[in-house]
This record gives sequence, structure tokens and C-alpha cells, in this order.
Amino acid sequence: MKLSLAVKFNLVFLAVFLIGFVAAGFAARDLLRRSAVEETVQNARVLMEAAGAAQNYTSTQVTPLLQTQLKYSFVPQSVPAFSAIETLMTVQKHLTGYSYRSTMLNPTNPRDRPSDWETDVIRHLRDKPELKEVVGVRDTPSGPNLYIARPNRINDVACMECHSVPSRAPKTLIDKYGPDNGFNWAMHEVIGAEFVSVPMALPVAHSETMLRTFLVSLLVVFVWLLLALNAMVHLLVTRRIRALSRAADEASLGKLDGATFTERGRDEIASLAASFARMKTSLVEAFKMIEA
Repeated sequence: MKLSLAVKFNLVFLAVFLIGFVAAGFAARDLLRRSAVEETVQNARVLMEAAGAAQNYTSTQVTPLLQTQLKYSFVPQSVPAFSAIETLMTVQKHLTGYSYRSTMLNPTNPRDRPSDWETDVIRHLRDKPELKEVVGVRDTPSGPNLYIARPNRINDVACMECHSVPSRAPKTLIDKYGPDNGFNWAMHEVIGAEFVSVPMALPVAHSETMLRTFLVSLLVVFVWLLLALNAMVHLLVTRRIRALSRAADEASLGKLDGATFTERGRDEIASLAASFARMKTSLVEAFKMIEA
């Protein structure tokens, strides 16, 4: 099959573009997905730090004020984790899918008991005490959720007054939660974990939109570039080659007067036209000599 120079050029250019387009698409998709994950992790860490700030505020400024009342009845608001959960539950009402939980394998408050997947993460943190946090993604009915889990350890001896054995715990605590919940904790041992979950649907959708925009923009640039290169090839190459080809055909048929080799520019095609012009001049002189 006979293909013109322009068709061959377009086929090569199209093949190169397709390879580059696919490679750029995969690279951009991977980069944008990683950016979406990093953005989600950052959001989760902000929520985790907010929870930590709420706990610190409770333990340093709220709990000391409730010491007298704790002698008569247990006040859950004196527990830092309870305060953080209650504070961030307000955030959860406005941000669907965002959640914070402070779970224990043997919690004082039954609502802090971990789910099956949270239990697996806590055991993983217990088996590897050097881990400061675990980051993972889990599928939920509303889409993928990214979670950060940080281990809960008892590092304050004062906490053991309420969580070592029931006999040492305040009577008000036993009256509220019973003697079977939240005891036999060990110092410096992972007894639970704090979990922050952040939905990934929005960052992923944002990354997909950016990917589509990038690919469409790349396609538009390719189309304009292809049109510009075709116009350039036509004006600078194929049109001039066709003119030389027509003149060469005239010369081959003996119509030397009609064979005009135009010399324009200093590029290779102009050099070729000059060579043909010299050849035409030599042929004319040769024919004159033969006729003489």
C-alpha cells in the first residue's frame, strides 16, 4: 500500500502521542491518587490533634474542678476520652463520614468497646509496640474511608486508681459501670486505640476530575499541535517536493523549457532544487552539443 509522506508522518506522530498519552495518564492518575490520600491523611491527623487537645483540656482544667462532685457521683465528663468523643460528635453531625472513637479492649463505658476490625488493629498495635500509628483504608457502604489509629497506653500512675482492680476504684465508678468493666489494665501496655476515620469519596472524586481535565487538555494540545505540524509539513516540505517532482517529470519527458526548479531558502530542499537546476543546465548544454 502506497502511503504519502504526510500520512506516514501522521501515523508516526499518532503512535508517539498514544504512547505518551497512556503513560502520562497512568502517571498523573497515580500522582493524583497519592495526593488525595495525603490530603485525607492530613485531614485525619487534624481531627486526631483536635481530639488530643480536647482530652488535654479536660484532664488539666475540667477534671480538677470536679474532684469534689466525684466523691458523691461519677461524672463521665471528667474522663478526657469521653470529653473528646462528645466534642467531636458535634463535628460529625456537620461532616458526614468523619468520626472519632477512643476504644478499649476492656472499656469502662460499654460504648467504647471496639468493633471487630478495630479489635484487629488494636491487637496489631499491641503486637508491635514500636508503632506510633497505623494508617489504612477500609470499604464502607458510603465508600472508602481512611483511618488513623494510635495506641492508648496507661502511662500515668494516677489512672491505675480507677483501672487496676475493682477494690481500688472509687465507689461512684463501680455504682455507675459495675465491677467488670475497665479493670486489670497494665502500665505501659496497649489497652486500646484512638481511631479517626475520614471519607475518601470527595478527595478521590476531586482527583478524578483533575485527571479528566488534564487528559482533555493534553488531547486538545495534541490536536492543535498535529494541525500546526501538518500545516508546516505541507508548506515547507510536501508542497515543495511536489513542485520538484513535477519539474523532474517534465525534464524526464524532454520538456526542459517547462521544467522550472525554484530555489528558495537554504535548507535541504532548496539545495536539492539547485542540484536539479544544475542538472537541467547540463542536459541543455549536452543536447546542444549533440545537435551541433
